[in-house]
Amino acid sequence: MRSFTSVERRLDERAHRFLDNAPAGRRSGFTEFMVFGVKQAWACIFGGALLAVLMAARLWYPEGAALARNDFLTIAAVVIQILMVVTGLETLRELRVIVLFHLVGTVMELFKTDVGSWSYEAEGFLRIGAVPLFSGFMYAAVGSYMVRVYRLFDLRFASYPRRWITAIVAGGIYANFFTHHYIWDLRWVLLAAVVIIFGRCVMHFRVFRRRFRMPLVIAFLLVALFIWIAENIATWSGAWLYPSQVDGWHLVPLDKLVAWFLLMIISVVLVAWVYKPESPEEPAEALPAGAAEVSSGS
Repeated sequence: MRSFTSVERRLDERAHRFLDNAPAGRRSGFTEFMVFGVKQAWACIFGGALLAVLMAARLWYPEGAALARNDFLTIAAVVIQILMVVTGLETLRELRVIVLFHLVGTVMELFKTDVGSWSYEAEGFLRIGAVPLFSGFMYAAVGSYMVRVYRLFDLRFASYPRRWITAIVAGGIYANFFTHHYIWDLRWVLLAAVVIIFGRCVMHFRVFRRRFRMPLVIAFLLVALFIWIAENIATWSGAWLYPSQVDGWHLVPLDKLVAWFLLMIISVVLVAWVYKPESPEEPAEALPAGAAEVSSGS
C-alpha cells in the first residue's frame, strides 16, 4: 500500500469530497484529465520552484550584488529542499534517493564541465571547481518528481524486468556518459538494450476513478521530452550553457532527448531502490468511499 505524506493526505481528502460528486458519464473523462494535470503539477513542485527561481534570477537579480547569483541559487535550492521535508511534502525515506540523485549528478557535472560539454559562469564560493553546487539540485529535482509521481499515481508495472538486469544496464549507461569521450559511444547500443529489456513492460496508473496503462518506454520518452523543455528554460536563464549557445542562446538540440531518455533508466533504477516495482495484481490502496473503481482495459 502506498501512503501519502500528511500534507498530501489532507489535500486528497478535500479533493475527494469535491470530486466524489463528479459525474461518471460523459464528463468523467474531463475530470480524469484535470486530476491528471493537477497531480503532475504537484509531482513537479520541487523542479517547478527551482525553475521559477532560475527565471527570476535571470530577470531581476541585480548586477554587482554582493552575493554572487550562483551562490544565491544554491542557497535558494537548499531552502526549497528543507521546506519540502519540513512541511511534509517529501518524506525522509524519499530524501535518501533524492540525495543520491544529487551525488550522481554532481559527479557527472564535475566530469562534463572539465571536458567542455557545458559550462557555468565562474562566480561565487559555493562551488566545486567550475561546478556551482546548485547544479546537483537540478538532478535532485528529477529524483523528487520520480518518487512523488510513483506515489501519486500508485504506479504498477506488468512484466517489469528483473532489477539486477536493469541495474547492469543503468550502470552501463552511466559509465558511457564518461567513457564515450575516450572510446566508442555506445548510446545507441544501450538505447536498443533499453527497448529490448523494457519493451514488454506496461505501466499501470490510477488518476481518480480509473486505472490506465501505458508502455513504459513511451512514459520514459514523455518524461525525457518534459526534461528537455525544462532544460531549455534553464539554459535560457543562464544557469549553464552548451558550447553552441555561448555566442547566442538557441534551443537545445533535439539529440539531447536521447541522453535524457537514457538518464531516465538510471532514475528508474534509483527509485526502485526506494519503491520495489509492484505488479497490477498485487493489492492496491483502497479507494476512498464514493469513488468506485472503473477499469480501463487493465
